[in-house]
Amino acid sequence: MNDQRRNRLRVLPLNSLIPNMLTTLALCAGLTSVRFALDEKWEMAVIAILAAGILDGLDGRMARLLKGTSKFGAELDSLSDFVSFGVAPALVMFLWTLNEGLAKAGWIIALVYTICCGLRLARFNSMLDKEQPVWAARYFTGIAAPAGASISLLFMVISFYSDAEFFRSPILNAIWLLMMAFLMASRIPTFSIKRLRISRRFIMPFLVLVAGLAAVLASYPWQLLSLIAVVYMATIPFAITSQRRLKLQDARKAEAKAADEKAAKTKPLSSVKDDGEA
Repeated sequence: MNDQRRNRLRVLPLNSLIPNMLTTLALCAGLTSVRFALDEKWEMAVIAILAAGILDGLDGRMARLLKGTSKFGAELDSLSDFVSFGVAPALVMFLWTLNEGLAKAGWIIALVYTICCGLRLARFNSMLDKEQPVWAARYFTGIAAPAGASISLLFMVISFYSDAEFFRSPILNAIWLLMMAFLMASRIPTFSIKRLRISRRFIMPFLVLVAGLAAVLASYPWQLLSLIAVVYMATIPFAITSQRRLKLQDARKAEAKAADEKAAKTKPLSSVKDDGEA
């Protein structure tokens, strides 16, 4: 009987392995971007990091869909995120421009970016068990690691369709990389598309928009990716404003609830006093 139980424990269903396989592929894609950067295949390096981001977005959803979530999978996902979105982009940017003219300072900037990404992931993991208001799921605290990694490559992407040497400036990219590092490690809210909901009446226009974007992506991939990065950055002030409004609403509700509870406690006392005077 015990032998049968041990055999069952040794055999894992395939659905529990698929999410971990996707996470492993994401890790491989992130590391492969460094290989492409060493060969100066910059476009392929960017594609590899973007592929890691897509795979990272799929593994968690597949785990929940197939009921294959596990502690091991969560730890593997964190490791993959750190390598693919912390280490890999920093090395790619260092090899592309930061080591030209900045020397040791360029390496320090790459380290700062990687450390900030690690801090962001550690904070995210530590907040998973904390009780949060319902609306908190609409936001990330700081820029998510995949988004930060993709946007940190913005000027490299622009250089693919622009001949201006300005976009390869070590100083420009150093400042940009430091800004991405700050935004990842900060507590500035950014919108989460995980909770994005589309109204039924907008489903058809949304599908048409997706088809149009797919057509543009096929013809002008780098221009579209640049535009998406700029639009994403432009949404940050709106995320800050909307989260602040929701926090204010919660504070007002808490004050009103406290006032009602206080009134409920004092009302019986006043009633007893009135009865005694009568």
